[in-house]
Amino acid sequence: MSMTVEDIENAITQLPQNQLRQFRGWYEKFDRDSWDEQIEKDAVAGKLDALAEAAIADHKTGKSKKYDSFFQSIILVCL
Repeated sequence: MSMTVEDIENAITQLPQNQLRQFRGWYEKFDRDSWDEQIEKDAVAGKLDALAEAAIADHKTGKSKKYDSFFQSIILVCL
């Protein structure tokens, strides 16, 4: 039996809170792992090379920031 996205959505809405938390944890890991796998495939295929080259070029011309400054600005924005 094949389920549609709508069937899955409906089933999720019927889950009790404890099972919804369990599903959320499973899905977050699944999504993270899928993302990591895609990034790895793209890196091996050279799809990220242009981005890396642009970042290196920016760094060489002084357009990059130290991580400390970068993270401090993020923290300030979040406060």
